[in-house]
Amino acid sequence: MCRHLAYLGPPEPLGRLLVEPPHSLFRQSWAPRRQRHGTVNADGFGVGWYAEGDPVPARYRRPGPIWGDQSFADLARVVRSTALLGAVRDATVAGADGEAAAAPFAADRWLFSHNGAVRGWPGSLAPLVTSLPPAELLSLEARCDSALVWALLLHRLRAGDNEGQALADTVLEVAEAAPGSRLNLLLTNGDTITATAWGDTLWYLAEPGRRTVVASEPYDDDPHWQEVPDRTLLAASRTDVLLTPLKDPHAQEGAHDPLASARTKEPST
Repeated sequence: MCRHLAYLGPPEPLGRLLVEPPHSLFRQSWAPRRQRHGTVNADGFGVGWYAEGDPVPARYRRPGPIWGDQSFADLARVVRSTALLGAVRDATVAGADGEAAAAPFAADRWLFSHNGAVRGWPGSLAPLVTSLPPAELLSLEARCDSALVWALLLHRLRAGDNEGQALADTVLEVAEAAPGSRLNLLLTNGDTITATAWGDTLWYLAEPGRRTVVASEPYDDDPHWQEVPDRTLLAASRTDVLLTPLKDPHAQEGAHDPLASARTKEPST
């Protein structure tokens, strides 16, 4: 369920990345090619981007389908950015959160999106709530699983964990509490992209020194797109893409510990 994309590179209009490609995020809202769960991503969308000289991202989010928003069409045509995160939300059971449940979520310099679902929500994550201070719980933007996963991740980031460790620990904690969850998480601070492949598709396209794109699925037929293996942490900049296997807490004994395996630098052509 859901599709998302993050970009780092030279300034580009938002629409050149999210609307114009033949299999863009815009088209994936009704015709995804590799989505394993759900079919139509019409329950909200959003994009966050960074303006030159300002580390705090701007956002545009709406509760309806991306194809029906003419204001977004204008915005995507004229706004340029060197870093962005866009997402379209799978059609789900109706709720009261509306726009607040649409990614990207944001705080400080970070943008975040969750492609997937927490199995057994909300009861499965009830034990994890005690790890969050009351003020952080009361500050949740929405009452959906993605908002709580974001709160758990943000708590680690603000405590000083680096993006990769915070993302990996959050995924493993949620996966242990709710086996069978799909936890493809996507995070950017405007300079790097960190993501997990956990239960759904994740791909990247890299031109070292120029641009890096990480997405649920390729937005065109460029042969240089690379698929990320399941149970993997991805850490990317404009020059490198690093992949690290993650240990499923419910896998058999003897598997590698999370982040213990040597990181693999992925060559790009």
